[in-house]
Amino acid sequence: MDKTREPNRDGPINQGFKKTVAFLRFSQGRSTRTSFLILDAQSVKNTDTAENSGYDGGKKIKGIKRTLAVDNQGLPQGIHVTTGDVSDRDAASSLLMLHADQFDLVQRIMVDGGYTGDKFASLVGNSIGADVIIAKQSDLKHGHVTPQRWVIERSFGWLEKCRRLWKNCERKLHTSTMMITLAFLRFMLKRH
Repeated sequence: MDKTREPNRDGPINQGFKKTVAFLRFSQGRSTRTSFLILDAQSVKNTDTAENSGYDGGKKIKGIKRTLAVDNQGLPQGIHVTTGDVSDRDAASSLLMLHADQFDLVQRIMVDGGYTGDKFASLVGNSIGADVIIAKQSDLKHGHVTPQRWVIERSFGWLEKCRRLWKNCERKLHTSTMMITLAFLRFMLKRH
C-alpha cells in the first residue's frame, strides 16, 4: 500500500463515518440526510513537521484552514482542509463541490459575515441549489455567538479536545482530513 497517495473518498473509514452520521440522525427520528447546514472555517497553526501551510492574514495564523459543514445537531456532514492562505469562501466552495452528491437535499446554509456577497450565494445556488443565510450579530454583545452558530463552534471545540488536532501535526492535507474524520467518528461513537 502506498502511504503517500490520497485516500479514497469512498474508502472504509469514510464509508463508516457516513453510515455513523446517518445512523445517529435516524436514531434521533430525523432523515438520514440533512436539509440545513451550518458552515464555518477554523485556522490552525502548523507544527514544524507540516509540509503544507499558508498565511491567513485575517486571523494572523500560518497553518491550515479546516472547513466544516454540520447539521443542527453538530454532526459533521462535510470536512475539507486547505492551506491557510485560501479564503473562507473559496474553501467553502470547494467543500460544497466536493460533497455536492450528499448535499442534494440541502435547502439552506447558515454562515457568518465572512461569507457575504452575491458571488458566494450564487455559487451555492448553482452547485447545490441552496439558499445562503447570513447569521446576524447585531443583536448580541461583542464576542458572543448567535445560538444557531454555537453548534458549529461546539463542533470545532470537540476537535480541540484531541491532542493531535490542537495544532496541525500532519505533513499532508489529506492526512489532516483523515485525522479530523477519525476524531469525529470517535466522538460520535462515544456520545451515543
